[in-house]
Amino acid sequence: MADVNRGNRPLSPHLTIYKPQLTSMTSILTRITGNAMLIAALLITWWFLALAAGPEAFETATWWITSIVGDIVMLGSVWALWYHYLAGLRHLYWDTGAGLDLETAYKLGYAVIGGSFVLTLLTIIVV
Repeated sequence: MADVNRGNRPLSPHLTIYKPQLTSMTSILTRITGNAMLIAALLITWWFLALAAGPEAFETATWWITSIVGDIVMLGSVWALWYHYLAGLRHLYWDTGAGLDLETAYKLGYAVIGGSFVLTLLTIIVV
């Protein structure tokens, strides 16, 4: 028999039902950073194509990349690259069956977040 109250029930899982946790937020952020790095890849590809297209196109692309907006995108991309890399290492560790308890998972989550900022700063200093 059809459930007549189906429209009155909440969707599950839903963001209003579950409290965000570090592990879920880092997982979501890993997906976001993976997609966000595409913006920087497109910007760099545009710069290389402009280099091949001629001096005017190259000057325009260089102006955009070296502008404040370009600097913010590139800085964010460096952070996203380090974050995504460290999160990938964490998942490789989890794939071995280790570190799956809640305490270790939280420590690894904080390590990924903190490590991405430290490595981004080191990259800025060295480069």
